[in-house]
Amino acid sequence: MAGPLAAMRLGDLGADVVKVEPVTGEWQRHAPAGGAAGNRVNASFLSLNRNKRSLAVNLKSDEGRDIVHRLAATADVFLQNYRPGVAERLGMDHDTIRALNPGIVYVSMSGYGESGPYVSRPGQDLLLQAMSGAMFSTGRDGDPPAPAGTYAIDAVTAYSAFEGALAALLHRERTGEGQRVSVNMLDAAIAVQMQELSIYTVGKVPQRRGREPHGHTYIRAPYGVFATKDGYLALGMPRLDALAVALDLPEVAEMDGHAQRDEITATVARRLPGRTTAEWLEICARHDLWAGPVYGYPELVADPQVEHNGSFVTYEHRTEGTVTTPGFPYVLSASPPSVRRGAPLVGEHTRELLEELGYTAERTAELVARGVLACED
Repeated sequence: MAGPLAAMRLGDLGADVVKVEPVTGEWQRHAPAGGAAGNRVNASFLSLNRNKRSLAVNLKSDEGRDIVHRLAATADVFLQNYRPGVAERLGMDHDTIRALNPGIVYVSMSGYGESGPYVSRPGQDLLLQAMSGAMFSTGRDGDPPAPAGTYAIDAVTAYSAFEGALAALLHRERTGEGQRVSVNMLDAAIAVQMQELSIYTVGKVPQRRGREPHGHTYIRAPYGVFATKDGYLALGMPRLDALAVALDLPEVAEMDGHAQRDEITATVARRLPGRTTAEWLEICARHDLWAGPVYGYPELVADPQVEHNGSFVTYEHRTEGTVTTPGFPYVLSASPPSVRRGAPLVGEHTRELLEELGYTAERTAELVARGVLACED
């Protein structure tokens, strides 16, 4: 997910992104998350590959490598997320690409770094979540560590690569100098926990999960999700004096949110089933307490603020029809992101791209016949 998401964000902002994939298509085309297979393009592939053109090419052939080298010679950014060593074997390593284009920004993404004892380990989101320590920052003592409900490490790695690419492009704009940007999932997982890990490394406070379920080991109670009469309510460390009044629990006002975390959590959990979520939200708003509803996806998609923000984008796809997916996480006044094309079919733009590189139709047809290239048609 990390590489495709980083490249898609560049495409959303207007870059002409060429997705170089095998002639059979990249693996995610054939592994639909959640079983959402689609007509010809599955939902997870759609979600990560809009605003790209597909070049389906065999990089193990001399002709295939030459085609990608020609593209790289005129590119601004070259982004790859192979395991360490694979780019070198395919002739797509930094030194080779930089020799063709000294000003290029070369972004390399890996699981654990490009050298060191874990260089050959598989870099997958769940494995990095597990290693990051974050799973012991939530939940109840004695319960198994629980992963996040989203591919959090993939996403933060993608944004690190996106950020690094933009910074390197600005540097080149000012100095004329290209450079290499190296990003790995392990460092991204550590960096995103800047508060938690600093509490441990600087403050010397260990992770302590309590007897009661808690949203974060370093945040005072109440902090988490609580059952109500008809659903759930999220409470985010509300002021205890105000919470005591709102819930008519005067004893809570005198408690210590850290030292008495379990007692506070249990007390609040006993009180909240007495009213509906809507009633508690109104009460919490009246007392200026941090509280919110707990949504599933149907409620999220229908939420009026989500609709107001335009958080989802809808467009027509060549084979999938009307597609609605998450949109853009930023608003730019002068150069707003947009959907210019949906996720491509395998090799949908192979002929178009080779024509731009100066290949004749006959030469392209020959390469297709020999298995060097694949074209959608």
